[in-house]
Amino acid sequence: MFPKHMYILLILIFANSLGLEAYVRRYKFVVKEASYKRLCQRKRILTVNGKFPGPIIKVHKGDTTVVDVFNRGKYNITLHWHGVKQPRNPWTDGPEYITQCPIQPGHKFSQKVIFSKEEGTLWWHAHSDWSRATVHGAIIVYPKHGTSYPFPKPHKEVPIILGEWWKEDVMKVMRDFVASGGEPRNSDAYTINSQPGDLYPCSKHNTFKLKVNYGKTYLLRLVNADMDEILFFGVAKHKLTVVASDASYTKPLTRNYIAIKPKQYYIAARPYVSGPEANFDNTTTTAILQYNGIHISHSSLDFPYLPNYNDTSAAVNFCFSLKSLNSQSHPIQVPLEINIRIISTVSINTFPCPPNQTCDGPNGTRLASSMNNISFVNPQIDILEAYFYQIPAVFGEHFPSFPPLVFNYTADVIPLELQYNTNVEIVLQGTNIGSGIDHPMHLHGYSFYVVGWGFGNFDEEKDPLNYNLVDPQLRNTIIVPRNGWTAIRFKADNPGVWFMHCHLERHLTWGMETVFIVRSGRGPKEHVLPPPSDMPPC
Repeated sequence: MFPKHMYILLILIFANSLGLEAYVRRYKFVVKEASYKRLCQRKRILTVNGKFPGPIIKVHKGDTTVVDVFNRGKYNITLHWHGVKQPRNPWTDGPEYITQCPIQPGHKFSQKVIFSKEEGTLWWHAHSDWSRATVHGAIIVYPKHGTSYPFPKPHKEVPIILGEWWKEDVMKVMRDFVASGGEPRNSDAYTINSQPGDLYPCSKHNTFKLKVNYGKTYLLRLVNADMDEILFFGVAKHKLTVVASDASYTKPLTRNYIAIKPKQYYIAARPYVSGPEANFDNTTTTAILQYNGIHISHSSLDFPYLPNYNDTSAAVNFCFSLKSLNSQSHPIQVPLEINIRIISTVSINTFPCPPNQTCDGPNGTRLASSMNNISFVNPQIDILEAYFYQIPAVFGEHFPSFPPLVFNYTADVIPLELQYNTNVEIVLQGTNIGSGIDHPMHLHGYSFYVVGWGFGNFDEEKDPLNYNLVDPQLRNTIIVPRNGWTAIRFKADNPGVWFMHCHLERHLTWGMETVFIVRSGRGPKEHVLPPPSDMPPC
């Protein structure tokens, strides 16, 4: 029998509906610069309300909130509510030139955020340029009034936001990266709640400390806001139980259990990078788990086990071990009869270097990325308004539902149009073109069921026979494993224009994205809501 110990429950982000009358709460977000010192140097960064990370949005399941966004920074900005489905309301979803034009400096946009079936932890972040490096924060969606968690109430809830820090201005990092045609400059540190931790210079004094009581249960609301890496996370000598992911409850999944005695332990995170030729920041960020009444020098702290940087087996085994709770209070509805199957490659590619230029990609090329061999380029008018008002010549149509035989790296934006209530299956196929690497793919406006995955090429005849259609995890972001595939399903019942993209920022910049247009249905509650009166002009 093990002695009494502390449990840590994790609600993960990689990253519900009607109760009493929906409550509308209002937040004021002022986007502005503020001075912060990290790694022995001070610089000005873009923030919301001067905070890094930004303010936490707290709501209950089924609530609606309005966020008044004032842009007092130097750059255009948009904000996205990651994982919030925004039923019938794509207008304030946030991706730049997809559902809106950016909020220009000196201007304001009131963004209505409609919560429906989400319950758990999500996050918000900038969705323009690389501003999200410092413009981000957590969203906590508590259970509907009068209900409770499907697990014992924890002693305390603690948001943990993992991030990344550059000594240089992040907008200059982005501009240099785009101009070079090569890889971006590596970050100088990873962070836990904005602090690098005591393995970095000038950082020990401000290392984040999580103070706990022996024998109590703590709920960590964990968000990975990192720009360009998937991260391994661990707490030395403690039991971690995942109870939810992407604001959807899961069957409890436990990792790294050991009986403990109270003292101090490291919390740590470091990158997982599957590509053998990938360039990345290979440092480790730390925080400290400190038991109240116990003080030990940093040099004697135990360090958590973290898999190796390139341990694909550890990453996919954890990611695809999660399963939906699928209880009476939290049922799932997996589409069983599929109306359309889309197979899309996700690839790293190259362009020829333009004449009279020097490019830092392989063999003097420019690096790019694609879905079904199409590299996405933002239009000058947002796609939602162009579609809603039938403005011609803004985007092309008919994104291919199967990879074309001939590469096309110069196509215009090519959305795929879906009929309302269509049952959709998307198979995301990783490739070894350029450099095989994992891709965390994110879909706006929906959560989807992860029904299958595997290594190698997807087999349309054999692989669906092994799908999990009983309790697949419900996600809004999922890994496509290096040189493998992931199959997802959802019902297209949220009309609007919705973005799908890799959440590694460099791949998004290179063009690994597409747009789904879900047509309105026939009923009055199956149509896109009218646009807000204060939509930012293009």
